[in-house]
This record gives sequence, C-alpha cells and structure tokens, in this order.
Amino acid sequence: MITSKTPKLDLHGEVVAMVEVLVNEFINDNKKMKNEYIIIIHGKSTNILTEEVSRVLNKNKDVLEYRRNNWNLGETIVKLKI
Repeated sequence: MITSKTPKLDLHGEVVAMVEVLVNEFINDNKKMKNEYIIIIHGKSTNILTEEVSRVLNKNKDVLEYRRNNWNLGETIVKLKI
C-alpha cells in the first residue's frame, strides 16, 4: 500500500549514468527493510530519466512490477519481492 511514508528516491538533477547505481542501491536497502513498495521520482519534463529508470527496473530481479503513478506522471511506483 502506498502512503505518505512510502520510501522515495528523488532523481531530480542526477545524470543518467548514476541512475542504475542509485536505483539498485535504493532497491537493495528497501528489500533489507522489508518495504514492499517504493517510489522513484524522475520528473516528467523529458523522458530521459524515465526511460533509464524503466530500463533498470526491467533488469532488476527484485522488482515484481512497476507503473507510472496516474496522479503524478513524474514518479514510478515499484513493488518489490520481499
């Protein structure tokens, strides 16, 4: 369930080369804390970060599913294997 306390990773201002490292570390940390859902904030101005986040999530074996937030297209909601 998504709440105001759901862990968030804000990638605003990050370079594409760092996205994979940051997202994978965030996923690993939240798996250890047994958080089922996380939110990755990538913004909605260009699709560069959004596409990179999707690429990283597709490759990560700890991700069950992910989707763009219908209420805020600048973030992606991720469900982790716990």
